[in-house]
Amino acid sequence: MMIQRLAKWIVMPCAGLFLAFLWAGQREVTVFLVGDSTVANKPYRASNPEKGWGQVLPLYFDEGVRVENHALNGRSTKSFRNEGHWDKVKARVQRGDYVVIAFGHNDQKENSPERYADPEVEFPRQLKRYIAETRERGGIPVLSTPIMRRKFDVRGYLEETHGAYPEVVRNVASETGVALLDMHAQTRELLLEWGPERSKALFLHLMPGQYEALPNGAEDDTHLSGTGAFKICDLAVAEMKRCLPALAAHFKR
Repeated sequence: MMIQRLAKWIVMPCAGLFLAFLWAGQREVTVFLVGDSTVANKPYRASNPEKGWGQVLPLYFDEGVRVENHALNGRSTKSFRNEGHWDKVKARVQRGDYVVIAFGHNDQKENSPERYADPEVEFPRQLKRYIAETRERGGIPVLSTPIMRRKFDVRGYLEETHGAYPEVVRNVASETGVALLDMHAQTRELLLEWGPERSKALFLHLMPGQYEALPNGAEDDTHLSGTGAFKICDLAVAEMKRCLPALAAHFKR
């Protein structure tokens, strides 16, 4: 009888640990997105043509991965943190989750002190803080360079508008051993392939009266259309498959 009782007390805790490990192995992995308007969720309504590539990313994954898109219009590495958005994300990160960090468009705005993060000191410092704090939570940080703006000159040559920021992201990724989604390089190739006219379809180039919310139309070479959101997301997924093999197994065929 004593042996049976002893066996019971040994087996039950071991069974509990086994079930806990089994549950942990089956837990959905979450991909958190933090960044700016090019990534952010936008309202699904007829009067709003703007979309972010992050809001269509969930469509690419199987049931083993969920996406939480916390990116917001107009934010930089500095303002996203200072406004408290990062604290909310950080509190939700669990071991094995991914955090894609995609800033740069607004960090370069010198006329906006609450957002500006200079490329020499503040911008790399902020990126490294996001990386360190993600790792402290057991998460897997992933850096993304900003997507290209569509800016062709009169000769049809594509112009660079992000200055040193994309290269800073690449350098920080190399220094910290973090996976890099080089969306800047990938979207540059896409814009060159599509050319000055066809590439308008990726962004908000709209005729007057086409959308009620934009009666005068639009010529916006930063924010994405629905077509652009899906095409850019295709590139992001290809980058994830290249540098995140464990996550790549969860993309739908």
